[in-house]
Amino acid sequence: MLDWPLLSAITFLPTFGALILLVTSNDEKTGAAQARSVALWVTTVTFLLSLFLWAGFDSSTAEFQFEEKASWLGGNINYHMGVDGISMMFVILTTLLMPLCILASWKSIENRVREYMIAFLILETLMIGVFCALDLFLFYLFFEAGLIPMFLIIGIWGGVRRVYASFKFFLYTLLGSILMLVAVVWMYVTAGTSDITTLLTYQFDPGIQKWLWLAFFASFAVKMPMWPVHTWLPDAHVEAPTAGSVILAGILLKMGGYGFLRFSLPMFPIASEYFAGLVFFLSVVAIIYTSLVALVQEDIKKLIAYSSVAHMGFVTMGIFTFNIQGIEGGIFQMLSHGIVSGALFLSVGVIYDRMHTREIAAYGGLVHRMPVYAAVFMLFTMANVGLPGTGGFVGEILALIGVFKVNTWVALFAATGAILSAAYALWLYRRVIFGRLEKANLKSIADMDRREILIMTPLVLITLWMGFYPVPVLDIMAVSVDNLVSQVDAALTAYHGVEAVAPAAEAVGHAAGH
Repeated sequence: MLDWPLLSAITFLPTFGALILLVTSNDEKTGAAQARSVALWVTTVTFLLSLFLWAGFDSSTAEFQFEEKASWLGGNINYHMGVDGISMMFVILTTLLMPLCILASWKSIENRVREYMIAFLILETLMIGVFCALDLFLFYLFFEAGLIPMFLIIGIWGGVRRVYASFKFFLYTLLGSILMLVAVVWMYVTAGTSDITTLLTYQFDPGIQKWLWLAFFASFAVKMPMWPVHTWLPDAHVEAPTAGSVILAGILLKMGGYGFLRFSLPMFPIASEYFAGLVFFLSVVAIIYTSLVALVQEDIKKLIAYSSVAHMGFVTMGIFTFNIQGIEGGIFQMLSHGIVSGALFLSVGVIYDRMHTREIAAYGGLVHRMPVYAAVFMLFTMANVGLPGTGGFVGEILALIGVFKVNTWVALFAATGAILSAAYALWLYRRVIFGRLEKANLKSIADMDRREILIMTPLVLITLWMGFYPVPVLDIMAVSVDNLVSQVDAALTAYHGVEAVAPAAEAVGHAAGH
C-alpha cells in the first residue's frame, strides 16, 4: 500500500487543473489551445495515477483500502475516502473516459473552450468523489454537485433545445435527491454517525428501513434512470455535446446502480427484499418498453439513449437477485456499458462532426467511404447487442443466470430484451452503414482520422478484452460481492428467525412472486 493520499490526489488533481485554467489566457485562440492541452495532460495523469489503485489493490479482502480520514464538519462528520472491490473499477472507468472525452472535444468545441474544459475537470473530481466517499454527507455533496457542471455542459454547449434538456435533467435528478437528503439526516441523527463503514453494520428498524429505502430509491432510480422516470435521459443525450453524452451514459448513469450496492442492499436488506418484486417489474418493463421505443427512433443519439435505459434494466434486475452471479453481472454490465455506450456516442460524434445531423435517414452506404469507421461501429454495435466475445455478453449472461435462479418468468421476459436489442441495433447499423451510397453530400465524406482512431483504439481493445478474458475484473469484485451477499443473507436470516441460512435468492423469489 502507498502511504500517501492517493485517492485525494486522483480526486482533486482535475480541480487543480481547472484552477490552472482560470489563470490562463482568455484569448479565444491561444487560450483555447492552452485549455485543451492542460485538460488533456491533467486527465491523462489522473488516469495513470488511478492505475496505481489497481496495481496496489488487494483483491483477497473485502475491506476498504487506500483509506483517508480527517476531521471535516465536526459531530462525527469526517472527510473519509476509500475504495473496495465494488467501487474501485468505477474510479478506473471514470479516469479512462475523461481524456478520451477531451480528445473528442478537440475540434467540435470552438466557443468558450476554456470554460468547457473547466466544467469537465470539475465534473471529473465530483464523479470520482462519489465512488470514493465513505461518509454520507461527503457522498451526498459529490453526488449532487455533479449536477452543476453537467447542467452547464448541456445548457451552454448543447443543441437547439439545450436549455429545455438541461433544466429537465437538473430538476428530475435534484427532486429525486431531496428525499435522499432527508433520509441521510435521519440516519445521522439516529445512528449518531455518518460514517458509511459504521452504518454498513448498523441495524435500522425494519419498519423504518422501508421508508429509508424508498427515499434513496427516489434518487438512484432517477439517476440510472429506471422506467418511468427515464424521460429526461433521451432529451439530455440528444442535446448534449458528444463528450457530454459519453459521460452521461458512461459514468453518471452508473451512480444509481452503485448507490443500490453501497446503500440499499447492505443498509436496508429487509426493505430490499420487500421491494425486490417492484424492482424486477420496473426492470422488465424498462427492458421491453424502451427497446420497443428504440425501434421507432429516427435520431441516432435518441436510439442509443433508449438502449441505455434497457441495459440498465439488466443491472437493477441483477443487483436485486441477492446472489453472487446476479450482482457480479450487474456490476460487470455497468462497467462494460460504460465502455460500449461511450464508444457508441463517440461513433455518432464522428459522423455528426462531418454532416451536422443525427437523423438516421440522412445516412446510408457509409461503408463505401468509411470502411474503418464501419468496422469500429460494427464492433460496438455487436457489443451493445451482447455478442459473445465482447464485454456486453458477460454482464448480461451473468445477470440472467442470477435472475433465473430467483424467478424463471422474470428471466424469460428479460431475455426478450436481447432479441429486441439485436433488432434495433442491427436496424440502425444497416440503415447508416450498408446500402447504396446515393446521397450526394456523403460521396465526399472522409473516413476516421488519426485522432479519432486514437480515441477508439483503447475502447476497442478493452471491449474485446472484457469479452474474452473477464477474469481480472471479476476477481477484483469477487470477495466484496461475496461479503455483500453474506451480509444480506445474515440480516434476512436474523429477521425471519431462521436458524439455517436460507438462500437469499429464495427470499427474493418469494417477494417477486407476490
